[in-house]
Amino acid sequence: MVLFLTLLIVGIALIVIGAAVDGMLYLLSAGVLLLIADLLYLAARSMWRSSRRPAR
Repeated sequence: MVLFLTLLIVGIALIVIGAAVDGMLYLLSAGVLLLIADLLYLAARSMWRSSRRPAR
């Protein structure tokens, strides 16, 4: 979970810096790609964990 939160914070920071500073469009796109990768990581982790636990 620490990895997820760290990637989330870094992605948001890159998006803010990329949007605020003129000519830093590559930071904005890197932040968006990082957020998408972070959400895919969260989805894969939640599906992987749910399949390992028995239903009660």
